[in-house]
Parts: sequence; C-alpha cells; structure tokens
Amino acid sequence: MPDESELIFVSHAGRDDQWAEWVAWHLEQAGYRVELALWHWRAGDDFVAKMSEALEQASAVVAVLSPHCFEPGRHTEDQWRAAVARGGRLIPVVVEPLERDRLPAFLSSRIQVDLHELPDEKEAVKALTEAVRGRGRPERPPLYPPAAAPGPQPRFPATASASAVWEVRRRRNPHFTGRDDVIGEIRRKLLAERHAAVQALHGTGGIGKTQVALEYVYRFREQYDIVWWIDAEQADQIPVHYAELAARAGVAKPDAGVEFNARYALDHLRSQERWLIVLDNAEDPERLEALLPDGPGHVLITSRNPAWGKIVPGLQLGVFSREESMGHLTGQLPSLTEEQADALAEALGDLPLALTQAAGVLSDGMPVDQYLRVLETNTAQLLDHGKAHGYPASLAASIGIAQDRLKDGHQEAVAVLRLASLLGPEPVPTGWLVAARPRLTTVPGDPGDFRWPQNALNPLARYGLAVVGTDAFQVHRLTQAVVRQEATGDVDAGALWDDVAALLTRVEPGDPDLPEAWPGWAALTPHLTSGLEPLSGRAELRRTLLMAATYLVRSAQPQAARQLAESLHRTWAVALGEDHPDVLDAAHMVTWALDGLGAHPEVLPLVEDVLERRRRVLGEDHPDTLRSSYDLGVTQGNLGRPMLALAILQDVLTRRRATLGDDHLETLRSADAVAGALGDLGRYEEAHEMTVDVLERRRSMSGDGHPHTLGSTQNLVLCLTSLGRGTEAHRLATDTLERYRAVFGDDHPETLRMVRTLVGALLTLDKVTEAHRVSTDALDRCRALFAEDHTQTVHAAHGVGVTLLLIGRPEDAHRMLSDVLERRRQKYSDDHPHSLQATHNLARALHDLGSHSEAERLLRAIRARIPRVLGDTHRLNQAVALTLADALAAQGKHFEAQKLRSATVRKIRSQLRRR
Repeated sequence: MPDESELIFVSHAGRDDQWAEWVAWHLEQAGYRVELALWHWRAGDDFVAKMSEALEQASAVVAVLSPHCFEPGRHTEDQWRAAVARGGRLIPVVVEPLERDRLPAFLSSRIQVDLHELPDEKEAVKALTEAVRGRGRPERPPLYPPAAAPGPQPRFPATASASAVWEVRRRRNPHFTGRDDVIGEIRRKLLAERHAAVQALHGTGGIGKTQVALEYVYRFREQYDIVWWIDAEQADQIPVHYAELAARAGVAKPDAGVEFNARYALDHLRSQERWLIVLDNAEDPERLEALLPDGPGHVLITSRNPAWGKIVPGLQLGVFSREESMGHLTGQLPSLTEEQADALAEALGDLPLALTQAAGVLSDGMPVDQYLRVLETNTAQLLDHGKAHGYPASLAASIGIAQDRLKDGHQEAVAVLRLASLLGPEPVPTGWLVAARPRLTTVPGDPGDFRWPQNALNPLARYGLAVVGTDAFQVHRLTQAVVRQEATGDVDAGALWDDVAALLTRVEPGDPDLPEAWPGWAALTPHLTSGLEPLSGRAELRRTLLMAATYLVRSAQPQAARQLAESLHRTWAVALGEDHPDVLDAAHMVTWALDGLGAHPEVLPLVEDVLERRRRVLGEDHPDTLRSSYDLGVTQGNLGRPMLALAILQDVLTRRRATLGDDHLETLRSADAVAGALGDLGRYEEAHEMTVDVLERRRSMSGDGHPHTLGSTQNLVLCLTSLGRGTEAHRLATDTLERYRAVFGDDHPETLRMVRTLVGALLTLDKVTEAHRVSTDALDRCRALFAEDHTQTVHAAHGVGVTLLLIGRPEDAHRMLSDVLERRRQKYSDDHPHSLQATHNLARALHDLGSHSEAERLLRAIRARIPRVLGDTHRLNQAVALTLADALAAQGKHFEAQKLRSATVRKIRSQLRRR
C-alpha cells in the first residue's frame, strides 16, 4: 500500500503531455502524491531548482518513454540519470514503440511497462499501479488521494479518439520546436479552472503565438469532444463561425439566422464538457468580450494586444530561449554547427518568425556568413525574403502592415517608434520620454498632454510593435532595423538624432563608481553604444559616454569598456586632436579597461603617454595629471616594481595633500595605494598605521558600507594578517566579505579579491581545510567568469595550490603551482613578486614530494633575485631561506643547512627588535 507521504515524480517530454497527465491522474487515484511539471510548475520558476527539489523528495521517478524523449535538446535523460544517481527508483513506462537498441544502457536493463500495447484503459491502469507499488495484494483499500487533478479525468491517450467536432483548417507545423514550458503553463492554467477557463496568449508580431496555440490544439486534441478554431481578426465574422459550430454540433435551426444560431452554439457549450475554442488574432478585446463562450470548457486566445490582460488571465509570450532558437535552426538545418546556430540566433534576436525565415533562406543555399552580412546591411529586404511555414506573411511585411495601421491616427506612436529604432534593443524606461518630452521636436502634438507617453505607447503595444510594461517599453532589434530602413526619407535624420541625444542627455543615473547607480547605467549604456557613431560626435554627450565607460569598468565589464573607450578615443582624436582633454580622458579610460582585463604590460606605455600629454597641456599639479601619475604608480606596482611604485605614489600623495587636502577622495585613494605599496615591500607596521588612518577618515565621511570604505577595510585585513594578528584579521575579513557580497554580489572581482584576503586570514589561524574549501570555490567562480590566464583566475589558482600543499596533497599542489608559475612568467617575468612567490611554493611542493635537489635549485635562483625586487628584509626572503635550509638538510647537507637556518633566525630576531 502506498504511504500518503510517498511522492512520485512524473518525467516526460513535452509532446507526451497527455500521457503524463493520464499517468499522474491515476497515480493520485491510487493514493500517491504526484509531482508533475505540467500541473505544479509555473512559468518563471527556476527549472533546475524545481527539478533538483523534485528528484530529492521523490521516492520514485516514473519515466514516460517515447521517441520524443530522445530528440536533440531534451533533458529527460539527464533527469533519469540524476534519479538513479540519487539512489531512487526509476520506473520506465513506454507509451510509444521504441527501438530498443537506441535506449541508453541504464534504461535498457530495467524492467519496463508497455502501456501502448494494452487493449484498454482498465488494463493500463492496472499495469501502471502494479509497476509503481509491485504486484503484491494490498491488505486494505487504497487511500483516498490527498489531491486530485482538477477538471475532467484525462482520457487514456492510446485509445482516445479525435474530437467529434473538429474545425481546425491549419495543418500541424512539422518544424515546431520548444515552447514546452509555455504549453505546459497554458494546460495547467486551463485545468486549474473548472468553469469558463480562458487564457489569452499575447506578444509582439512574429513571436509565434498562433504556432503555440496550434501545437496545443494538436497535442491535446484527444482530450476534447469539440475543437473549434476561429480566425478572430475580423470581429464581425465571429458569429458566423459560432453559427457554423451550431450546425456541426446539431443544435442549429435552419431558419434562425446567424445571430440566433451563434447563441445556440454558445448555449450548447454551457451544457457541455471537453470543448476548446481558439480565437486566433483577436485584436479587439472590448468588442470580443461579449462573444467569449461560457461553461465547463476552455478558451484560448492569441493576440498582439496586451489589453486582454485586463479582461481574462493571460500569458506574455517572449522570444525563444537561446537553446530553443538553436534547436529550431538545427532541426531544419542539421549541417549547422553550434557556433553558426548561436550566431544566427543572436543576430535574429531569437525571434521565431525570423528564425523560420532564415532557415528557409539558408536551405536554399545561402551560406551562413553571407546571410549574416546581408542581414546587417539590408535587413528589411532580407526579412521580406524566405517562406516561413505556418506564418501568413514575412516578418518585414508583418511589421509594415502594423506600421500602416499605426499611421492611421497615431502619429505620436509613429514618432516614438522611429526614435526607438535608433536606440538599443534593450528596454527603454518610459520616464525618459516624460523627462525629454519638451525637447523632442519630431514628436507631434501637445508636449503638455497629460496622456503622454501612454498615448504613444499603447498603440505600439496594440499592434505588436513593442512590448510595453508599467515603467519601460522594448522594440525588437529586427523591428528596429525594418523601421529604420523604411523611415529613410520620411523625416529629417538630423532631427531624429537630435531627439535621441535630447532623450539620452536627460538621464542622470548618478555616480558610476557606486553600485547603487549601476542599474541606471545598465539601462542607459546599451542605448548610448547602439548609436555610438552618430552620438559620439555630439559634445553634449561626451561626459555621459565617459561615465558609461567608467560604469563598465567598475561593474566588471572591462572588455565592453575597452571597446567603448577605444572607439571614443579614435573618433575624438581625429575631430579634436590628440591633446584635447576629452581625448585624454578617453585614453585614460582605455587604460582602466585594460587594467580590468589584467593586461598590465599593455597599460604602461598608454599611461606614460597620457601622463606626458597632461603634464604638457594641464601642468604638473592639475587633478587630471595627478590621476595619470597615480595610475602610473599603480601600474608599476602591478608589473612587480614595488620600490618604483612607492616612490611615484608617495609623490602623488604629497601633491594631493597640498592641493586637495587630507580628506579629499583622491588624497585618501593615494594614501591607500601608498599603504599597499609599503605592504608589498614588507613594511607592514607603516602600512598598518597609514591604513588605519585612511579607514577612520573613510568611515566618518562615507560609512562602513561604502565601496571605498570596504576597500580600505580589506587593506587593513591584509595588514593584520601580515602582522600575524590572525584572530582580528579573520573576524574583520568575515564581516567585510559579507558587506562586499551585499554591495557587489558574489561574483564581482572585488568580492573575489576579498575572498582571497579571507583565505590569508584563515591560513594565519591554521584553518587550512576551510581555507581550501573557500579558495576552491573562488577558483571555480573565476574560471566561470574569466579566462584561465586572467590575473584573477591565476591568483585564485595560486591560493588553491597553497592550500593543497598545506592539507597534504603535494602532487596536486605541484600540478597547480607549476601551471600558475608558467602563466605568471608568460604574463610578467621571473622577477615579478608573484612569480617569486609561486616559485617558492612550487619548491615547497617539490620538497614534500622528495625532489629536494630540484627544490634547492629553484630556491637558490629566487633567493638571489628577491633582494633586488623586494629588498633584503622582505619576509619572502626569510621564508625562502628557511625552506632552502630544509631542502639542504633533506639531502644530508646538515652543516650548510644549520648555518643558513641560524643566520636567518638571527636576521628575523633583529628585525623584530627594531619593530
């Protein structure tokens, strides 16, 4: 007998929804709790999380098997393997004939139940329940199911017949792919209502609304006695369709006329179960609301008009996921590579109609590279070419028809659409339109109209040209391209770009250095870069463009920052001259972006050039010149020249104190950098004293959670760790890391740098196991975010290598540290402090592995170089000497080892006395 706490997870492919419902229903009737995505998961749920939770809680997984499960892109097999891996039962239930030799090995060896071969539903129910609970005779009647699937009992798919009354003049699309989650959500919501269940599927043109409705109809046709498809674009013809339904259902009266027979059809539906009415392209909800049928059946509406959401429940249909797009393309064009499919999907914005057209054009012989080139240069013409199965018109024609309707009485909407076509394809906040309205010269009408901007946006939504939300609207990139090309000659291009500039200059997201301003910059930046060529020449936008580059650097998007800054520098250098302050600011931003990419050797000549020009043009003590001098000092430090870095940074600090004062932001930044350089040289007490002072000033000025305060706090943790004050360092590091995560998120480079700082504090307390766990997680995150040779990744790998050494895994440590050292040598040199440190730790691993002579060779080489780079008193020099003494002793060179050890200990004691 089933325990009522026992949960069965029903796993299936989307095209087997009917079978899955039938299985779930009868398992519930047998007393089990059932988890079925079709019933219990909603659009927007985290699929992976829901799946993991279901597999974790389920006592068994019923796998509904058909050929659909093994189609490319399906995850059903992954679910079954996960169930087996968790030690749960996997019960294969075959619902369509399968080729046994195509089954995965872990399935072919399991006992299966073939439902499709059974003569009737009664036998199938028996076979299903016996498969789940075994053939043993129950001792008492099954438990009453704790919950039942709503609505009529699903019919047994193997024996169910097609609908008795069927009027669908469209053939099923053989190329339909994806949308399983949407179809499942439609089914779940329709089943959730026992009376008058209505769902409106709305979205922009070309999104595939009709195709989804059509697939739903064919997928669930056996569950309905009546399926009636109505082309509802012409509202006055809908009664005619209902009258035809009355005749087919046998309730029409020959002499009653269309209106009365339509009413007879609606009356008939009120008394019947298992009917489905589809109103396709129902664009006028106010007129059609009175024509919606009532009763215990289902109504599915497709429309571009989101106003249906005010009348009936609905679903917003978006573009394909990238996986769906690639599956759609490769399903029709099997020879496409994954890279080609991804490039096409990206260029076409994952829009189903555009993808279908592209598949048609490519199947006629056009190479992918040529298609992508033509798409960029002749978008409208290409999108008017190529047959799209299941769609009445090409994408370009569909957009053109919608624009023609828009021009009939909605001139504000036409103007906004043209403006939007020159922006990026990302959402545009409606507040921008409000703020800029008095300056928008291409928008007709009264600037003071209280209906603005809804009087422009609502028609765009109604005709499917934009997705309009409560605080933003969005136009698809292909719609933008068609509108841009068709608008040529209709309006003065200069005036349009004037309005775009007016729109973008009205936006003030705030200081791009601060994370709280990043959402505003994230909304603005794509629109600045989309029209960069015409916009970069406008003086009023230069400051905004530079701030956008700053935002990209600070928010850890250095590659995008580099592209923007380099483009601005090239354009402005030609127009304004190499020494113009804005040109130098753009060059300055290039160096910041390169620094974010970890390309420190590339930064140095650029920083030196900008500094020389600013000195000549602005003077030695100008704030911009001091910024470049500061950057030069930081760059020299990144390149492993801490003595030179310290000299430069101390000079900048002195000048900033004199010109800006002790508490100025730039002065405190310089003081932090000087403290960091002192720490790099092993002068930890001086670094600690300076860092404490900076931190106190930052806390009093900005509070504990400000990014600058967090940076100074992290520096203090480094000082405490270096001074051996592990308990203080660990406590402060733990608190600071939580603040970093709250401000920046888990994966920002600054957060990951703080994680490495915490690892150092843990190692000071000999918490090596925890340090290894934390550093391994940081490395995994770095690898997911950056390249293997990125500075962040290499630093994280070095941390893991050290912890591997300390937890007694010298072979693993040797592999990791060898790779780290090679990458650091390639990026910098053998003499860089990071290379010296990695060499020392690699030698420790060799020593632990018994390769004492090899360890000795490495240690002698770096011991000769450390004083030149870091000074004779640096801690690394003493650590290398002690490790070398151990390697010598292990080879029997006891006299030399003892002599070296004694000399090193005396030197350490002498340094401690001086402190």
